[in-house]
Amino acid sequence: MSAQRSWTVRSPLVRATLASIVILSAALTSSAALARRTVPGETAEIARCIRVTARGHAWLEKTLWGLREQEAGWIGAQIANSNGTYDLGPLQINTWWVPRIARLINRPEHHVRHWLRYNACFNAEVARWIFLSALEATGDYWKAVGTYHSPTVWRQRAYAAKVASYMRARYGANVFATNGAGGER
Repeated sequence: MSAQRSWTVRSPLVRATLASIVILSAALTSSAALARRTVPGETAEIARCIRVTARGHAWLEKTLWGLREQEAGWIGAQIANSNGTYDLGPLQINTWWVPRIARLINRPEHHVRHWLRYNACFNAEVARWIFLSALEATGDYWKAVGTYHSPTVWRQRAYAAKVASYMRARYGANVFATNGAGGER
């Protein structure tokens, strides 16, 4: 994910909700869950966190899986970028976000960075917040997917196309079809 973001959280309710979710996610995750796992256990933990983070919204769960597949991170990941930032954890949250998240939840930056790397649920919650903030700011699903990665339009388009491809591979060609009741995707 790129280090440049121009949009912000507009709603105090969204800020308060994010802060409580993030604090609860970190506090309720046992230290055993933060330890490095074998690949099968790690995959199961990431899947559980994505499911919980989606809060029953199939379209959001599919989106988070698309982002996860594209980012290809893992619990404990810290990948250096050419601009001096790092991408952390399963959904590769850029360290550009660390100071902002720390301020939002009133926690030290080093705690936030640690949680992003080693707590899959905290990582997924922050990914959800970044994506939904972009969706609120842009009003466009695919632009929000692209904005998750970069503020640069051509990078957004390429990234969104890759995420869509992963989503089709995982969920089939009808991944974007709405159900008959006009509800969840």
